[in-house]
Amino acid sequence: MSKGAETRQAILDQGFDLASRAGLRGVTIGALAEALGLSKSGLFAHFKSKDALDTALIEHSGVQFVERVVRPALKAPRGEPRLRDLFKRVIDWPTRSGLPGGCPMIAASAELDDVEGPARDALVAQQKDWLDTMANLARVAAQEGHFSGKLAPEQFAFEFYGIQLMHHLSARLLRDPAADERALSAFDALIERAKA
Repeated sequence: MSKGAETRQAILDQGFDLASRAGLRGVTIGALAEALGLSKSGLFAHFKSKDALDTALIEHSGVQFVERVVRPALKAPRGEPRLRDLFKRVIDWPTRSGLPGGCPMIAASAELDDVEGPARDALVAQQKDWLDTMANLARVAAQEGHFSGKLAPEQFAFEFYGIQLMHHLSARLLRDPAADERALSAFDALIERAKA
């Protein structure tokens, strides 16, 4: 890896951590440059604009999520066991990944929902891919005979993600010590409905 590529990777890693704590708006060229001991112009040379930096951070966050959550879960047996493993990894991922402020993509979704531009486009594509992943895994669970053949995979994905989002809110904003327990209970109920 070239020095330029190493520096870019260090910027993205630091930005990923900062985005978890402060959101994309809190990830400024100045804050990143200071944290990394770079000049603002040196850091700016890697991204050329705040929009480009935000887009790169969204893409980097997505890669981290896939590498730390999705890929390991795909090693579990197909069907219901894989979905259960995925869900446990999803609710553990901010803690296991050392993200002090929770999932940066969930934070970005609140920041970018009404802001047009490449960062929002990247986040929308990423979120659609995540929903498709969950729906496809539910479809496989039905094919394996673990779920009802009448299962609506897109609805399953919608509810899975709803539990994930509520867990994030409950754990991060409400600081509910029972957040994990409640999320797992809600997910168990979703699984039981999928079998009916």
